[in-house]
Amino acid sequence: MEKKTKEFAFTVQDFERVRAMIRQCAGIALADGKHEMVYSRLARRLRATGFPAFGDYLDALERDPGGSEWQSFTNALTTNLTSFFREPHHFPILAGHAKGRADLSVWCSASSTGEEPYSIAMTLCDAYGSLNPPVKIIATDIDTEVLQTAAAGIYPEERVAGLGAEQLRRFFLRGKGSQSGLVRVRPELRKLVSFQPLNLLGRDWTLKPPFDAIFCRNVMIYFDKPTQKGILSRFVPLMKPDGLLFAGHSENFLYVSDALRLRGKTVYELQRVRAAA
Repeated sequence: MEKKTKEFAFTVQDFERVRAMIRQCAGIALADGKHEMVYSRLARRLRATGFPAFGDYLDALERDPGGSEWQSFTNALTTNLTSFFREPHHFPILAGHAKGRADLSVWCSASSTGEEPYSIAMTLCDAYGSLNPPVKIIATDIDTEVLQTAAAGIYPEERVAGLGAEQLRRFFLRGKGSQSGLVRVRPELRKLVSFQPLNLLGRDWTLKPPFDAIFCRNVMIYFDKPTQKGILSRFVPLMKPDGLLFAGHSENFLYVSDALRLRGKTVYELQRVRAAA
């Protein structure tokens, strides 16, 4: 069978340039095997911008370091895999952490399309027994496109198929007519979450700490160890003395930070809390 010719030439040198550029601007370490993924995603940007070759597109990016296309470049190479109540063992721990607190502040640092921060919001509504709990959730992501989806809070019904009937009744509105097959997060829940763009490698984080909990799940795996260490060192002063840091199932922060101590399965607390106990 004749091998299909690609629309754009994409050399090893082009791939290495992309790897260096996305690592510089977003800290993402692309593996050697991501050549086809990078081609597929960035070929869409070449079509959209009219550049005839990868080299021309990358040259234009480098000539305009503050240009808007950098955001589209980053969005294209960001992986957004998420679901409601993913890694479910974390949410009872969060609910227990909220017990007895007059208010709670949570930062979800890689919110993707919103399923994680809305799961946090549902958990805290249940913990406080109210759709208007004393809770502030800041949800950030480097990808501006997924943040738009998250803020809208509209999902296909299959995205909520794993939730219980009572959760669906309390926290979602079913679409009708032209919106049939869709659900929307109730306004009371959306009011608890504030979405904003944030690059974890950015110099300035526009946040208002301290936080009772920080969720940083399944994003550190895209960074190398020095980058992980740098980000964790910035998390620590943003946490309340008894604050919790939630990680993804394949992430281990003990190897990159001596300021944290494992409290439970992929849940961390500050070392000084345990030392003072």
